[in-house]
Amino acid sequence: MLAVVLLLLVPDFRGKNISPWQIFNLTEQKPQPLSYAKAVRLAGPAVVNIYSEDIQVDPIYGRQPRKVTRLGSGVIMHNQGYILTNFHVVQSADLIVVVLQRGQELHAELIGYDTLTDLAVLKVQASNLPVIPQSSTLTAQVGDVVLAIGNPLNLGQTVTQGIVSATGQSGLSTSYLQFLQMDAAINEGNSGGALINSNGELVGINSRKFTQANSNLNIQGIFFAVPYQLAHKIMLKIIEHGRVIRGWLGVEANDSVASLKGFVIGAVTPNSPAMKAGLKSGDVVYQIDDIPLQNVKQGLDVVAEATPGSVLNFRVSRDNQQLVIPVTIAEVPN
Repeated sequence: MLAVVLLLLVPDFRGKNISPWQIFNLTEQKPQPLSYAKAVRLAGPAVVNIYSEDIQVDPIYGRQPRKVTRLGSGVIMHNQGYILTNFHVVQSADLIVVVLQRGQELHAELIGYDTLTDLAVLKVQASNLPVIPQSSTLTAQVGDVVLAIGNPLNLGQTVTQGIVSATGQSGLSTSYLQFLQMDAAINEGNSGGALINSNGELVGINSRKFTQANSNLNIQGIFFAVPYQLAHKIMLKIIEHGRVIRGWLGVEANDSVASLKGFVIGAVTPNSPAMKAGLKSGDVVYQIDDIPLQNVKQGLDVVAEATPGSVLNFRVSRDNQQLVIPVTIAEVPN
């Protein structure tokens, strides 16, 4: 009876000489296997191999110069030839060669770098470059499946899979431990490669694995990547200025535990913008200009992204008084 109903509802079955019991076999379709092949096809061509050569001259007379080659990966971010990679991949390099997945070799120019995030921007002269898919609204969440694409140990392009273990920060005041953390394996040569999601969109720039002074601890599954939003922000600043310019306040701070959200100032650095403006230890900063603060991270990001020389109005609670203190932001000292 069910077969007759199917024949009535699906006219295409009628002209195919299908017996009633065969209809049930046709309706049983094997589920498609879970695959990330499409994501890799979209992102893979934009992940390049980077070979940097450093000519080291031995100070001992008569010794020949020695050529040291470092291996890494990079990500083509723009069709004008801008490539993001890790700074340690190209540091002190006399020659940088970029190899596309289609085999094309290109010489790259170092546009600039940022030591705090270990990012560097390269530029190659070429046309029809594959650009990695990017989403300005992408926000990684703990538990997201991610794929790390790179050239580990010069074995050719490989893909490792994992999940996001902890989310990173997107502000310029970020530190290494506030990067995106995941358990997708990063080996030598993977540095500077792409971390993508299951849609092939860039989630971050692979950095390195967690290291600790105590070599007796066997630590596994802790790897870091620079979040996409931060990496893109750094890239634009390097392209514009050749370096990343960060604003500096000059305080040690912690999250506020009082009724006012924001941060509590601890120590104040001598001759810093904070000291010159009159900020004191114990002040609770709850607003900068028209931006209400939720925590110390947000406040330091506002300062870091301010142009050196600009004036920010700090709204401060001190001894049950509400004060407005203008602070002239300086550039982070070298």
